[in-house]
Amino acid sequence: MRKFLVLLDDSRECLNAMRFAAMRAANSGGGVVILSVIPPEEIQHGFGVAEVMRAEARERIEAHFEVFAKWMRSRPKVEPQLVIREGDVAEQLLSLIDEDGEIGIVVLGLSTESSAQNPVLNRLMRDPASLPCPITVVPAGLSKERLESIT
Repeated sequence: MRKFLVLLDDSRECLNAMRFAAMRAANSGGGVVILSVIPPEEIQHGFGVAEVMRAEARERIEAHFEVFAKWMRSRPKVEPQLVIREGDVAEQLLSLIDEDGEIGIVVLGLSTESSAQNPVLNRLMRDPASLPCPITVVPAGLSKERLESIT
């Protein structure tokens, strides 16, 4: 089965990337893997504080994931898989692709703001010839109707 890998974060563009990945997976008999990465700067170290911060970050991620998962299960009828990691987002994304041979497409959301940067996309595009699979970039400004028509 081909899987679509999408990043879960707090950005607005994440929503359209999730929708696109779920609809493409449903229309092609594929699956969706949702990756959320806890950056090292969110975890302070010392006397048990790091474990508490990790647990809080995981709870927040799982609650956010459930919002998307509920929609994916009911509308496009896709059961998403959640992967939570710690570290650099781009490194963790590439590592997950290497580990899961069924991941065939990475889906990234793109902000509608011209000044907004996408550090993951920038990092992946440094050496596009070495990418292990295609990347689909989904603009945040696309309507639900447009997404449905192109998936």
